[in-house]
Amino acid sequence: MIHEAQILALFAAAFVCALLLGWLAVAVRLPPLVGYLLAGIVIGPFTPGIHGNSDLAQEFSEVGVILLMFGVGLHFSVEELWRHRRLALPGAVIQIAVATLAGAALAQLWGWALMPAVVFGLSLSVASTVVLLRGLEQHRLLDTEGGRIAVGWLVVEDLVMVLALVVLPVMANEAADGDWSGIFTDLALVAAKIVGFVALMLVGGRRFLPWMLGRIEATGSRELFTLAVLAAALGVAYAASHLFGISVALGAFLAGVVLSGSRLSQEAGEKTLPLQDAFAVLFFVAVGMLFDPAVLVTAPLKVLAVLGVVIVVKSLVAVALVRLFGHSWRTALTIAAGLAQVGEFSFILAGLAVSLGLLSGEGRDLILAAALFSISLNPLLFALQRRSAVH
Repeated sequence: MIHEAQILALFAAAFVCALLLGWLAVAVRLPPLVGYLLAGIVIGPFTPGIHGNSDLAQEFSEVGVILLMFGVGLHFSVEELWRHRRLALPGAVIQIAVATLAGAALAQLWGWALMPAVVFGLSLSVASTVVLLRGLEQHRLLDTEGGRIAVGWLVVEDLVMVLALVVLPVMANEAADGDWSGIFTDLALVAAKIVGFVALMLVGGRRFLPWMLGRIEATGSRELFTLAVLAAALGVAYAASHLFGISVALGAFLAGVVLSGSRLSQEAGEKTLPLQDAFAVLFFVAVGMLFDPAVLVTAPLKVLAVLGVVIVVKSLVAVALVRLFGHSWRTALTIAAGLAQVGEFSFILAGLAVSLGLLSGEGRDLILAAALFSISLNPLLFALQRRSAVH
């Protein structure tokens, strides 16, 4: 039974450690996300000292996942994707495919089964939205050609990962039964549920949610408006899971997409930003609590190999594709630097795979190690990009 004291202890330990280590990360010019992950490691069960309740942290981090996905949906730009579709769409798909194959090949060399190997590779193929946008903004590259294409590229990656989160449970069920004969029927059923839910959101939700928020905004109450936005995000996510049998991540994402086209999208984002930030921090701390640092000692070569996939393979693929489409070296290096890391979607996918029995604890540790090092090295990659562009 969870006691009130346990909840208070978890929040106090998580937020105090995240604040101190996030502050330290920023002081040494690293993304604060590195500090949040390190905070989770510090209060996790694999290190001495304070131990937070990791099961409780995982429960609360589900809210962080929902709000993260809602924020992704709010900032989803069909226009940005359409504007750079000729490069962003094939580029993202090819890079995901190559990185997935490279990661899966590594896992197969280590003796893993095919399904865990593919999931492992897929988790290494997608970059962090938070890290990418921060890197582009910090180096004043967001409004450049490379920055705009990188954002469009990441939009495609996000869409692929949202679909992966929906398909993965179906694949896990088939793998558990050992009978793949019904895979197409099961996928068709899931696809029908997704189409039905998307249609409901685009037809009914696109009208109802903005109308509801508009009426509540007219009351002049900031508290009610914030509450209404949170109710929309959490309510749609819950409905997606319990009524349509699809992931809360997809439900929250679609709730954000529906609101993104309304005049209230900016205000909705601003009003919920503090809660999004708070629960996102808790999500990253909870992820860090799952990481066993012993993997750095017991399997250092595996960590280096995985990091090579994330930084070297993904960068080379991005540079080759961008140059093939006739863009400059500066644009190619900007996109490569921005995407040479892994983050929140990798954590969500890995967590789901572990819960479904498709990924081992070692696989999750390797993904988290790759995330820590790639995010830490990302500012250096941007600095190298700027120096290369100058010379």
